[in-house]
Formats: sequence, C-alpha cells, structure tokens
Amino acid sequence: MARRGENIRKRKDGRWEGRYYAPEPDTGKRVSHSVYARSYNELRDKLSVAKTQAETLAERKRQAGILFFGEVAEEWLVMIRNEKKHATYMKYRTVYEIRIREKLALRTFAELDNDVMAEVFQCDGEEALSGSLQKSIFCVLNQVISYAVSHYHIMLPRYSCQRQRVAAKPVEVLNQSEQAKLLQCLYDEMDIYKLGIVVCLFTGLRLGEICSLKWEDVDLEGKVLHVNTTVQRIAVNGGEGRTTLLEGEPKSIFSKREIPLSDELLKLLAPYYGENEEYVLKRKKPMEPRTYQNKFKRYLQEAGIKKRNFHALRHTFATNCIGSGADIKSLSEILGHSDVKITMNRYVHPTTETKRQHMNSLAAVYGQFVGQ
Repeated sequence: MARRGENIRKRKDGRWEGRYYAPEPDTGKRVSHSVYARSYNELRDKLSVAKTQAETLAERKRQAGILFFGEVAEEWLVMIRNEKKHATYMKYRTVYEIRIREKLALRTFAELDNDVMAEVFQCDGEEALSGSLQKSIFCVLNQVISYAVSHYHIMLPRYSCQRQRVAAKPVEVLNQSEQAKLLQCLYDEMDIYKLGIVVCLFTGLRLGEICSLKWEDVDLEGKVLHVNTTVQRIAVNGGEGRTTLLEGEPKSIFSKREIPLSDELLKLLAPYYGENEEYVLKRKKPMEPRTYQNKFKRYLQEAGIKKRNFHALRHTFATNCIGSGADIKSLSEILGHSDVKITMNRYVHPTTETKRQHMNSLAAVYGQFVGQ
C-alpha cells in the first residue's frame, strides 16, 4: 500500500517501489521512473538519490542552454491540471498535443523566436485555423513561456507574432418571422424538451446550462432562475478518441448568475415542476448536449426554418432585449459576461427593422429642415 503523500508502495513480491518523474532526453516529455529496494528506508534513500541525479542533470542541461520546450510544457500542464478545472486542463492539453508538440517539443528555448513559434499556425494544406483555435494556441504558447521565465529564469519575451486574419463567421439570429414559426412549433403539444428551448429563447441560457439545469435552481415563488452548473463533453486519456460528460461550475464566476423569470415563463414552468425529479430535462441526470442540439434542429425543420446552431437562441435573446429597450449592463449580467464589451461586440445584433426605424427617424429630422 502506498504511503500517504509519497509515490512509494510495497509490491506483492515483498519489494518496495518508488516512482519519480523526469524528462526524456529525446522528447523532453516528463515520464515516470521507478527504483526498487528491500526495505522502506532503503527505498527512500535510493529514491532521494535518483531524484537528485535527475534534477542535477536537468540543471546542467539548463546551464548549457539545453532546455526543451516540451519539457517545460509538460511541467506547466501538470500545474494546470492541479490548479484549473478539468475541462480547462483538457482543452490546453489537446491544443498542445495536436497543434504544438510536434513542431516545438524538441526545440530548445535558445532556438525559439517568433519565426519558429509561428510554425504552429501553419496549416500544411488544411483550411485556415479558426480565430478561436488561433487564440487558444497563442494562449498556450505564452503561458508555457511565462512558466519558463518564472521557474527557470529564461530571458525570453512573450510570443508576439501577428495571428492570421480569419473572416468572422456570420452571427446567427432568428428573425421575427422565424421566431414566430419556432414558437408556434414549440407551443404545439409542448413537452419538457420543447419547454427547454423556450426557456433558452426567453433567458439566453447556454446549451450546457439548460442541459444541467435542476429544479432546485428554478425558484417559482421568487420568480428567478439560478445558473449554478453547466455540462459539456470533454476528452479523456489525453484526448485519444474517448470522451466523457462532465458536469461542473459554469465557465467563469460571472456565469453563475440569477435571471428574472417572466410571468409567461413561470406559467409554462409551473405544471412541470416536480419534487421527485432532480434535473429539468432528464430527471435523474444531465441531458446530453449533442442529443438536445439534435432535438433543436428537428424543431427547426418542423417549423420550416433553415438549420441553425443552438447558440443562435442566445444571440436572438440578446438582440430582442436590445430591441425592446433593455440597458446593456442588465443584459450583460443576465448573459453572465464579465464585461459589457463582450455583450456589445458578440451578442448585440441590430435587426434590419431596427435599422429601418433609425433611418426613418433621421429622415423625419431632415424633413423638418425642408418644412415637411
């Protein structure tokens, strides 16, 4: 049995085994090494010597300027795994392994410059990397560099190469006609799944938030909805194909929020409220986001509306709020944003009708100048 706080255990053959981590010479990746002894005390001494030798070798390499990017990246990822949410760790791990490791792991920090680091953005015949993926790569690169600077006192500036410009995808918002068609479809023989779509359109909830919403977070008496959790499917075992459904806290502290409920939504929710059901959509466990996304697409098809991403409901909600006169600060808090700039830049999309009203108002002002 392993002793608490130590990577030491007694094997079935009676020997003691101790493990420590050290970088591989060829790849710089931290891997596990083992030492063995006949007694616990002997093992502790041997393990201490092995660790010291590994640290000495690493220090000599660093003094000689031989410090691999991959070696430091693996150390940084261990730190991220211990300090950040698992979903964040897996995102960074996946970005590093798929987009960075092959091109930079065997590079020493003495070799790194903007031209070398820019190689990770080259697509090798693929389509251009999305702006979001470029941002993630940029983030991982600079955090590894910052870790190296603070832990190994390397004089290396943050990566500052200009990322590739990628045309932004058009934002998807349901127009008034499409909203009417969708609501008619949802209200027709409404069930809990259709109601969930209505909740998102009326509150701006994200897909993961509605899939993990619990009845205990719906306060009918107080007329508010509390957002305390989200669910998402993330990679496991280093992102090698397998995924798991993970329920946890929302993406940021600002995403944990309280949303006022309209009288119409309260009336729709009341008949479904049940003490024996934990989750709103699937009773005993969170709803699978991909399954619910497919349900939404089927409702769009039934309503005669072209395919949209689930997130279009959130954009539509924000646009409707601005169109009805909501102030941007209130909307930002309802959406769970850390800054009103995010709300303005990403979620506020004036409709053609709103723009036409502005143009007519301007024409009326001009009309006064000419006596009309």
